[in-house]
Amino acid sequence: MENVPECAEPTLRISQTHFPVETLGPGRRLGIWAQGCGLACAGCMSRHTWDPLGGASHTVSSLLGRWHEALARGADGLTVSGGEPLDQPAALEALLAGAVRARAEATAPGGPAAGREIDILLYTGYEQEEVERDAAHSAAIRHADVLVTGRFRAGEPTALVWRGSANQRLRPRTARGWARYQEHLARTESGPRLQMVEGEGDVRLYGVPRRGELAALERRLRRAGITLTGASWRP
Repeated sequence: MENVPECAEPTLRISQTHFPVETLGPGRRLGIWAQGCGLACAGCMSRHTWDPLGGASHTVSSLLGRWHEALARGADGLTVSGGEPLDQPAALEALLAGAVRARAEATAPGGPAAGREIDILLYTGYEQEEVERDAAHSAAIRHADVLVTGRFRAGEPTALVWRGSANQRLRPRTARGWARYQEHLARTESGPRLQMVEGEGDVRLYGVPRRGELAALERRLRRAGITLTGASWRP
């Protein structure tokens, strides 16, 4: 009998993960940031996620392990951003399919999240029409409850929640997505939109800043005697 090699487990190259993220969707969420972006929008605050050789490769099962942990700790959702997640469509599809299965197990009677509504939100810089024209991209998004689509355009600021520029669209795709996001489609906010987390030797910012919010943060830090080096939003 011929020996058939086992299929390698899919891996996703990521920049980082964090729980809880409270600025990229409703509630407390697990955030996963894909590494690598071929779109390279001018003014992006996450230039460190552009290099496809940066970050580190993680098996989908290891990332799903973090999702299981987040669900057990009360996660309200999963947000996948980047970088550009759709630049790794096969691994992304595997991740989101597994996330849906894990959610079903966790929300079943007796599960750690029994009876709770938990959604999956995916950010992409591609337009909806571009996604639909690409079979691999279309397959990758099919497990997402909600998409945020469109390039970031620094010249089109917006106060719309969870979006960086006015052209970007929040698109519920499932009944769950509509139930959780319909009230947010046209919602705006005027306060800070960043969550600051201190790491080992660095400070990480999660969210979608308003125009001028990053510069204002740097000014406040300078007044406190703190100077940022290696800010991810500078060339």
